[in-house]
Amino acid sequence: MDTGSVALAVDLGASSGRVVAGEFKGESLEIVELHRFPTRNVSIGESCYWDVLFIYSEILEGVSLALKRYGERVKSIGVDTWGVDYGWLDQDGNLLGNPHQYRDSRTEGMRELAAELMEEEEIFAETGIQPMFFNTLYQVLSERKGGEALMKAASRLLFMPDLMNYWLSGVMANERTIASTSQMLKPDTGEWALEVLDRMGIPGHLFGDIVEPGTVLGPLRKSVGQEIGAPVGSDISVVAVGSHDTASAVAGRPAKAGQRAFLSSGTWSLLGIEADAPILSAEALAEGFSNEMGVGGKVRFLTNICGLWLIQECRAQWASEGEELSYAEMARIAEDAPEFTAVVDPNDPLFAQAGDMPQKICQYCMDTGQVVPETKGQILRVATESLAAKYRLVWDKLRSFSDEPLASLNVVGGGCQNEFLNQCTANALGVAVTAGPVEATAIGNVVTQLQAVGAIDSLEEGRDLVRRSVETKTFTPEKMSQWSGYVERLRSLVESQKSQTV
Repeated sequence: MDTGSVALAVDLGASSGRVVAGEFKGESLEIVELHRFPTRNVSIGESCYWDVLFIYSEILEGVSLALKRYGERVKSIGVDTWGVDYGWLDQDGNLLGNPHQYRDSRTEGMRELAAELMEEEEIFAETGIQPMFFNTLYQVLSERKGGEALMKAASRLLFMPDLMNYWLSGVMANERTIASTSQMLKPDTGEWALEVLDRMGIPGHLFGDIVEPGTVLGPLRKSVGQEIGAPVGSDISVVAVGSHDTASAVAGRPAKAGQRAFLSSGTWSLLGIEADAPILSAEALAEGFSNEMGVGGKVRFLTNICGLWLIQECRAQWASEGEELSYAEMARIAEDAPEFTAVVDPNDPLFAQAGDMPQKICQYCMDTGQVVPETKGQILRVATESLAAKYRLVWDKLRSFSDEPLASLNVVGGGCQNEFLNQCTANALGVAVTAGPVEATAIGNVVTQLQAVGAIDSLEEGRDLVRRSVETKTFTPEKMSQWSGYVERLRSLVESQKSQTV
């Protein structure tokens, strides 16, 4: 790929998607968002589906805009999405109905059914993935239990980015990082967990070839090129990138050798390390960690934390009452409020569903005998400090699994723009926190494409390129003794509530 060439990153999130151009300038990378659109889902009766044809049409619109702007300089395209969701295809490659949305109610009771067929400890030892209600394993099991109509008609399962890649290139393949979120892949060998599938009664032939991130699937279909106005004779490669968005986000970090710890910060916070091999112990299962495959042969050993959800839901509630606050304003009034008044567990079931989050935070404080916040700033301060304290509880567990010291943390994604939270995180963890880039997912997508087409030689070289191309900010720890006491307050609350449920 020559200097000035462009790679297109299609980054699909659960609420919105975008097409982003990454212009390779030799010593740097320029990222430009070209097209943003909603990733719509539609409810019919009791079921919820992704409107995949709309999503695909918006991808084509974004690529068309890129071609109008960059012309023959567009050399490749890669797609990343959220995890677990999929579509069935028949033997002729036709999609058998719209894919379900991961929060669809059909998975109710499926974790329990799976545990009857195979103990959760065995499933974890085979797949390295925590049992979460939305996992692909439970979704497919619900279809088997419900009559298997689509499964019997299907010839192949493709995850969401695999499906988009197929429509763009005509090549069916399951990319490894997205497959690893399914709870149906062996993280030690990188192959399908056939023993798990067999015990669940799920036909193994539905799962095809697995390809590594950075695999060139083939050229853009001629019919697609004609539809979007690609120049005659243009050769645009479709690349299977780190197709799980977190895999691309972690790949897009400006990390140097030894900087293993990452936090992908958004509605959910994914805190973990890049490991060389999966950790499949009973302790890892008990502590809530998963092993997801990463770019460059790495394993993303991580756990899910309810991230900016509390703050986002507070904003939504106050907006419904007629007061619109920007995230910057919310961070400011939180920072101005008194510190350490109360602490909540962001992962408590009370906060799992949408609806009047300020009241829920106050209710939690009241139920646990703490000072109840009275102002918006106080509520936001409690939410922000509590999230940082939760990071520390997970950080302590993460360090026990790491064979190397964890001396710093890199925060990427939208949440890295919250400087007050970044400082709280540094204070709580007692290590330097580097924030940025915000666009880590799109950058990681592009970097993987650059390696696939030979513009760079390795992930390490790609991260060097990222460091030369983006600005980051580092936060150093402060008030560590005060934060130590605050973290212990949360630890005591979590342990007390855990003992009450045993």
